[in-house]
Amino acid sequence: MNRPNIVILGAGYGGIMTAVNLQKKISPEEANITLVNKHDYHYQTTWLHENAAGTLHHDRTRISIKDVIDFNKIKFIQDTVESIDPEKKVVKLEDGELQYDYLVIGLGFESATFGIEGLKEHAFSIQNINSARLIRDHIEYNFAQYNIEEDGQDLITIIVGGAGFTGIEFVAEVANRVPELCQEYDVPREKVRIINVEAGPTALAGFDPELVEYAMNRLEEKGVEFKLGTMIKKVNEEGIVVEKDEEQEEIKSKNVIWAAGVTGNSIVQESGFETNRGRVPVRGDLRTPDYDDVFVVGDCAVIMNPETERPYPPTAQIAIQMADTVAHNLKQMLSGSDELEGFEPNIQGTVASLGHTDAIGVVFDDKKLFGRSASVMKKAIDNRYLMKLGGLGLLLKKGKLDMYH
Repeated sequence: MNRPNIVILGAGYGGIMTAVNLQKKISPEEANITLVNKHDYHYQTTWLHENAAGTLHHDRTRISIKDVIDFNKIKFIQDTVESIDPEKKVVKLEDGELQYDYLVIGLGFESATFGIEGLKEHAFSIQNINSARLIRDHIEYNFAQYNIEEDGQDLITIIVGGAGFTGIEFVAEVANRVPELCQEYDVPREKVRIINVEAGPTALAGFDPELVEYAMNRLEEKGVEFKLGTMIKKVNEEGIVVEKDEEQEEIKSKNVIWAAGVTGNSIVQESGFETNRGRVPVRGDLRTPDYDDVFVVGDCAVIMNPETERPYPPTAQIAIQMADTVAHNLKQMLSGSDELEGFEPNIQGTVASLGHTDAIGVVFDDKKLFGRSASVMKKAIDNRYLMKLGGLGLLLKKGKLDMYH
């Protein structure tokens, strides 16, 4: 009897957790399961801002796939996905192709540039381990150059586009890192500029205003300048041009980092799936609108929040929960049942880090947290994920166990 082929594309939060759940629920006799990923590791996307700022080494953020996946139960292929043909049920890879009976798409995000001139060419973005490492090295190199160049102000001006979650967390880490860089490279701290540019009227849109005010005050104390209601019009080799109230200003900088908005992986749209801004408006059971054998998790899926009539933000928390639903539904389908579970996000709170011992958050039905208590909660959430992914061994190896530092 032919065993059905389940193929999982991408080992981000949604993909790797789907695989971990399936290896517990489904025996090798029931189905062949294949996980495809570009690298031989999974990484914590929610820690990349620390790697990019240089406050956490990237090896802490990487988790080897072989540490969490049992290769006797799941076949792992390290390759890059090029396209999907949902009619023929074929995934084309750089080095071959795969036939599937059931497909799980977890290919992650790409930066949304909103058509800003020069952004792709002249700005960095925090997308993966390699891009984060590049940002860290670039900033450090520019600080090292400061005393060599005659007027090096643009070398020690750091501009972050976007004051959403990633933007604020990154700005906070940079603010913590700058004093060390100044000491190491003989740069006067008062000369360094950290500028956060946001087109919207507020930082952390949608967050509780009291928490936003706390975050902005804390960051301003550390020298961050906020430019709210300010559009980045273009990025060039010299820096950026911004516009506020129809007035333009040029800010020179050799360190422009874009952290404002993501879209689903372009492969999904190019493969002919129905998408909305690059993401698939999945059904209640997380299948695509047009194919019964294709599930979508994480950044490539969009789910509407009926209360706000807006999409839920694509967070790690939701991707991990989606993986539980998809694994359950695949088990149901393999056993011949058409009773699939609907996905209901269970938002257990949102915490934004403001550096190692500072954070803001809302947990347990609107309880607000500030400062150290929020920071401890953030680390507890991160550690809980590691426990779920790979058990105590992984937690001890990669966890943030210095809860109060």
